[in-house]
Amino acid sequence: MSRLPPLNWLRAFEASARALSFTAAAQELSMTQSAVSQQLKSLENALGRVLFLRSARGLELTDEGRGYLPTVQAAFALLEEGTHVLTGRNAPDVLELQVNLSFALFWLSPRMESFLSQFPWVQLNLATAIWSEDRPNATASAHIVFGQSKREGKTGKRLTRDHIFPVCSPKLARQIHSLDDLLAQRLFDLPGTVQSWSSWLNANPASKGHVLPVIHRASTWALSLQWAQQGLGIALAHDTVANDLLESGKLVRPFDFSIPMKESYYLIAPEGSHTNAAAKAFKEWLLREMSAFQEKGEKP
Repeated sequence: MSRLPPLNWLRAFEASARALSFTAAAQELSMTQSAVSQQLKSLENALGRVLFLRSARGLELTDEGRGYLPTVQAAFALLEEGTHVLTGRNAPDVLELQVNLSFALFWLSPRMESFLSQFPWVQLNLATAIWSEDRPNATASAHIVFGQSKREGKTGKRLTRDHIFPVCSPKLARQIHSLDDLLAQRLFDLPGTVQSWSSWLNANPASKGHVLPVIHRASTWALSLQWAQQGLGIALAHDTVANDLLESGKLVRPFDFSIPMKESYYLIAPEGSHTNAAAKAFKEWLLREMSAFQEKGEKP
């Protein structure tokens, strides 16, 4: 058949198969026994399969019916879960977020224990995106996106004012004593960013006609910084994604020179969204944590 059977036919099948009784299924579904029986007959005709063996001793599933039942039950469970999530999104304790992947991984995740401990009543639903152009989550209370001039003002707030600099593993850093040593290594970067290795090199006063080698590119800092930690080469990074890794000693800066980053992370409240208690708590916490993070980074 080209279309799915009607939902009420499938519900009648699931209830009858679970109870092995048309009468019990009818009571559960607030229907008559004859209506349940008729719906099942219609389902069997539509599928071209016999699902039940009917006898004086009672009801029994055929092999086809036993094979079909788990699929139907899984489908209803998925529908129920999706409906629960959808209808619960406006509840005051539900926090719907869509967050840039690298921000979520490198900045937000290390601080989630702080947030969840302070607000144990919040139910968190978080989705990630790599670029701000990715399909937005229309139900999210807030988005954290990466880019330039992202509607800062009434609906958006700039969170970061980072700098760009190279990072690598401590072991690899011991081999780098000059710019020539750095450029002899594998260099990792991202496509689609405004600034790149050439931006950093051209602004570096130590650069005197140096030529960049081939640049290896990853779609996200989650990859390039992982490669750097593995000692595969040197990644171009910025404060928000790198500072916690630097503090832990997993990465180091082989050169102190950095340049101001033109792109930033922005907190965006989608137009027309309803700010519930959970979203309000998150936004206030985020701004406090980001202020402390930036103050710490500015100290010598």
